[in-house]
Amino acid sequence: MSELTIGYAAMLEQFSPKDMVELSALAETYGFSGVMAADHFQPWVPQQGESAFVWNVLSAIGARTSGDLGPGVTAPGYRIHPAIVAQASATLAAMYPGRHWLGLGSGEALNEHIVGEYWPEVPERINRMFESIEIIQKLFKSGLEQKDVKHSGKYFKLESTRLWTFPEVAPEILVATAGPVTAKRAGRTVDGLITVGAPLEKIEGLFKKFNEGAAEVGKNGEEMPKLLQLHLSWAPTYEEALKNAMVEWPNGGMKFPKGDIRSPLELEHMAKLVRPEDFEGRMVISEDPEVHLAHIQKFVDLGFDRIYLHNVGRNQAEWLEVFGKDVLPKLKR
Repeated sequence: MSELTIGYAAMLEQFSPKDMVELSALAETYGFSGVMAADHFQPWVPQQGESAFVWNVLSAIGARTSGDLGPGVTAPGYRIHPAIVAQASATLAAMYPGRHWLGLGSGEALNEHIVGEYWPEVPERINRMFESIEIIQKLFKSGLEQKDVKHSGKYFKLESTRLWTFPEVAPEILVATAGPVTAKRAGRTVDGLITVGAPLEKIEGLFKKFNEGAAEVGKNGEEMPKLLQLHLSWAPTYEEALKNAMVEWPNGGMKFPKGDIRSPLELEHMAKLVRPEDFEGRMVISEDPEVHLAHIQKFVDLGFDRIYLHNVGRNQAEWLEVFGKDVLPKLKR
């Protein structure tokens, strides 16, 4: 198991790209290890107000920081062909050797339906993701060996080509999932697992399935990276922290799958039904850093080695300072 790192979850849905670069650099000064940023075409709700292109922003963040960089996550195969995701990842890894990892997911209609293609049901989305991974892995191998590869599958086609710009070591590929079947398949297929905050027993089940899948192909799942994105709401008072959650991140209180919702405007209407109690068990809302520390420590104890924190309010600079002083130094493996 590798050393524990606590990174910054940069929400491109909430802040302009320029502000996000500045905040990511500030996070590093307070002890955050690196940056995770999601590949969204739209914000969850209109109030969030932004949605910059993740690859541009990560490139700029890389120039201002020294930690790890990952799109957590991007969904190949809809807006962007897997070959282009592979090229973007290889380029970032070549620019910042040893710092970039590639997080992949099966996607959400909110971002992927915009090109007008048929939006499939969950089983097909997962199968498309794993075929995309096969293409990306072939292209990573082509970059290392400088030999052409090709692909002809159920969902995608790739004519003979290779990645001409490539780092000395291929980026890690990690799959984001909250389901045990996908976790087991990921264990067989990729380098690590990404998930979001959930009941500990559910995550233990994901780890078990991921490790089982890894063992089937001779890998040790216990030693493979496991990443967590954890949403929280901190402010100097509980009232402010609750308001931030309700206004800025109501999607955190929605107790239903959101993968088939197509518009931030739809989610805005649904957000009117969210009540403070809906966040219970889903996201910690507190003015006390010790409460957040205890919650994060539970996930550390469970076995996560990389945790990326997202404070849902606009009070990012204030939060980064408080957590850099009162939370990060106290977390223990």
